[in-house]
Amino acid sequence: MTEPRFPFASVVGQDDAKLALQLLAVDPGIGGVLLRGEKGSAKTTLARGLADLLPGDAPFVDLPLGATEDRLIGTIDVATVLTSGETAVTPGLLAAAHGGVLYVDEINLLADHLVDTLLDVSVSGRNRIERDGISHHHDARFVLIGSMNPEEGELRPQLLDRFGLSVQITASVDPIDRAEAVRRRLRFDGIDVDSPGERRTELDTERDDLRAALAAARPATVPSELTEVASRLALAVGAQGLRADLVLCRAAAAYAGLAGRAVASDDDLREIAHLVLAHRSRRNPFDPPVLPPDQLADAIDDTRRDALPSKTPDSHHDAPDGHDSPPTTDDGDPRGSETSVSDEEHGAPPAGSGGTSSMAIGADRRPPSTALTPNGHVREATAGRRAMAEGTAGRLVRDVPFDAHATRPIAVVATVRRVAERRTSQSGADVDIDDVRYAVREQRAGSLLILVVDTSGSMGADDRARLATGTALGLLTDAYERRDHVALVRFGGDDAEVVLAPTGSVEVARNRLTSLETGGATPLAAGLRCALEVARSRRDHGRSPFVVVISDGRATGTPHAFDDALSAAGELRRAGIAGVVLDCEQAMPRLDLAARLADALDAPCLPAADLEPAAASTVIRTISQDVLDAR
Repeated sequence: MTEPRFPFASVVGQDDAKLALQLLAVDPGIGGVLLRGEKGSAKTTLARGLADLLPGDAPFVDLPLGATEDRLIGTIDVATVLTSGETAVTPGLLAAAHGGVLYVDEINLLADHLVDTLLDVSVSGRNRIERDGISHHHDARFVLIGSMNPEEGELRPQLLDRFGLSVQITASVDPIDRAEAVRRRLRFDGIDVDSPGERRTELDTERDDLRAALAAARPATVPSELTEVASRLALAVGAQGLRADLVLCRAAAAYAGLAGRAVASDDDLREIAHLVLAHRSRRNPFDPPVLPPDQLADAIDDTRRDALPSKTPDSHHDAPDGHDSPPTTDDGDPRGSETSVSDEEHGAPPAGSGGTSSMAIGADRRPPSTALTPNGHVREATAGRRAMAEGTAGRLVRDVPFDAHATRPIAVVATVRRVAERRTSQSGADVDIDDVRYAVREQRAGSLLILVVDTSGSMGADDRARLATGTALGLLTDAYERRDHVALVRFGGDDAEVVLAPTGSVEVARNRLTSLETGGATPLAAGLRCALEVARSRRDHGRSPFVVVISDGRATGTPHAFDDALSAAGELRRAGIAGVVLDCEQAMPRLDLAARLADALDAPCLPAADLEPAAASTVIRTISQDVLDAR
């Protein structure tokens, strides 16, 4: 028996999310909805509730984060092959989701090739299995809903753009709304609440009305003039490619269809534009994660003034069939208040946050295309993504013969096929060790760049802090594509601490690195050992650690502080952790302690007293890639 689902319409607030999901139910070809926001904001509840509104007994499929490609798209039926020798297919989760909802929580942590597959199938409505000697196609039409917490890392821009709609979703901070949400949940769970409110019969009626409206809705006709308005608007916000133009038209058609109108207008386009364009205006990680509402409203107004006037007779206030708007939920507003999400939630720094000028360094320009090499020459930096590396995770690329000394996982399908082929030619033959095949998988290699910065009270401390924070943000510029994470360790006073835990999210970095306190002694050894702990704790995450020491090499606090620092550097070297030292020494005559530290690390030492964060980012990116790719 199917577990009862909390009614979609009973979720308090979240009107943008409700609207986006309804549009996708009318036209799954829009390409999926991405719900960005914190935990506990009803993302999963809304996804489950939508399945309850779809025709028939619509399935709700929750894709596990650890799902394999075989589990997702389907694979060979091992039992059938072994028992009869015939090739058959075991359907995957894409087949199970046909006609319903496929929900992926923490989609930003899912392997890229699986996200690609999900988005391809959600748009085409057809799954194709062409692998392992199998050629099989089947329908897979479903509503794709992905959710993510931006603090856990971002989606690559290429994948982000492929989501048709995106919604910034947060839990309400209004105590009245929160209390109402609690009451509704308690009533649904069968607990009496001594207050006026919706009863189960009222909820059932509202659900049935919304279900009927979705079942009857069909995308409206899109006039030629509207396509021009959509293209002008997409260009106005800087959207790249044609996907934004197309989704604007499809979403406007779905919105008009929900309202019962036969022809979509630019008014419909205005109502859904924020869902389509907010996540497509970003040029680099220093831009806000979504386009601020006032900028989008200005772009829409400018576009409407420049474009041809709409020739459609329909409008929100005078619809031919008497419908004024799409079916509403909760408070009657189909799209929610445009001011309900604060500037801070849209990526702007919080008011009164103070901070230092470090946040602005490097934030208004990309790193230059050149970088210093360890010998001081200037050369072109290597751009783009890292190469693919073989490993035990990722996409299956081939299988290889059995090796008693190998630690690879078994390629089940290839092994079964060989057994089946031998049994066909040798009746009753047992499984032989030569039948066993090992899987070779491929995944994109990434690195963990650990910045270790001296924030003690020595000369140039503020400059080092600004260099470190600006460099950390600069390194995240292409972390999306390179699969890199960045961490920052500060040492000063009595100890060292991890200020920025490993992350690929600029939002996290901007929030955590608004300022770095300086002053006190220089416990360099503690900083290096703290970096070693971070590197060791993350090595099983598939990223190669690379340590960047930003210091003049001085160590204070104990009589043997510098010797202890050299010892800690040796521990990093013996652990196989590569690195670089950025020498920030300004005093004259020079002591060249940073160079001695670099020798102990077996790492290059580069002068950094006058290095800007953007240039430092390029230097680190280039050297780390050269060193790690050579290993």
